[in-house]
Amino acid sequence: MSATFLLDGRAIPFSEGQTILQAAVAAGAYIPHLCFHPDFKPHGSCKVCTVKVGGRQSASCTTAAAAGAVVESDTPAINAERLALVQMLFVEGNHFCPSCEKSGDCKLQATACDLGMVSPHFDHFFPDRPVDASHPDLLLDFNRCILCSLCVRASRDVDGKNAFALAGRGLRTRLIVNSRTGRLVDSDVSAGDRAVHVCPVGVILPKRRGFSVPLGRRVFDLKPISAVADASAQIEER
Repeated sequence: MSATFLLDGRAIPFSEGQTILQAAVAAGAYIPHLCFHPDFKPHGSCKVCTVKVGGRQSASCTTAAAAGAVVESDTPAINAERLALVQMLFVEGNHFCPSCEKSGDCKLQATACDLGMVSPHFDHFFPDRPVDASHPDLLLDFNRCILCSLCVRASRDVDGKNAFALAGRGLRTRLIVNSRTGRLVDSDVSAGDRAVHVCPVGVILPKRRGFSVPLGRRVFDLKPISAVADASAQIEER
């Protein structure tokens, strides 16, 4: 019999080496998250997946599952902290959901809806970041980046290209393209790269395919993100 821990009173089986979030996703249990992807090594940057383990706060994507552990996730206090984190992400970037091609397939939008976000709450930064439309097949809108680094990890670990990187520190941290000009067209990225498909928001978009799946029929239009545990694979098939 597999070892288990309790997540909000539900027994979650896990294997040796799995984190709390990896085990929860595998069991179909939802813990809100943004920078985590089941195919990549956890990064622990967004903190949206923070839970309480034995009464202490911890990022569930980087905390090893332990037999008999008592994990709290879906509580008013923890969800209030997650809501504040998501609200800050919305005002730090330019996330205008009604005009975004990723609407309905965006994990930030879906997470905000699931947490009951009805306003950004904080003052908008309205950052002025460039849009890179230089590539014949891809559009890169830096205004929507949440610094999850999934494209960086996918390009490095799967594609073997290092097409993307995070530069700067603190508030000046930003996504960059690894090319001599800094433009996407001068990198070796291609539309079939894994890095192009793992973005949880609308930063990297394929051209000429924006509404191939109509609004209202996208992944999170049909089910709330909490009902699908992790929808990465479904979205990447787009």
